[in-house]
Amino acid sequence: MPASLPIAFELNGVAREVDVQQGEPLLYPLRRLGDASVRYGCGAEQCGACRVLVDGQLAFACTMAAHDAQGRNVETAAGLDTPVRTALIDFNAGQCGYCLPGIVVAAEALFRRQQFAPANCRRARKSGQPTGSEKKKTQRPQN
Repeated sequence: MPASLPIAFELNGVAREVDVQQGEPLLYPLRRLGDASVRYGCGAEQCGACRVLVDGQLAFACTMAAHDAQGRNVETAAGLDTPVRTALIDFNAGQCGYCLPGIVVAAEALFRRQQFAPANCRRARKSGQPTGSEKKKTQRPQN
């Protein structure tokens, strides 16, 4: 059995250290650290049940080498207490729920990447109708 080496990284905002085997996927050390939201589904980057955010970017924990997490910020569904997660759970979006943590992580990555600014709405621009942010700019404070 190959020797294990310690790696240190931030997991859901908490500094963690764990021993990993050479070439071991990140999925297994995360599970050893008690994060059950990272699931093994296919081991081939096909199902997404193992999705995590590494420095804000989507990654597959089933194929990413654990030693590549050294010094990085890893976020899992267990650490994402966001409106995206709440909505998916509230609306029973996962059916059986096994892959729901991966869906939560992927959806959160999408929402972080996109800027949903109503001031950029082309339809409102064409109609000449001011957007909410423009109306706010023109309102005077009440004294």
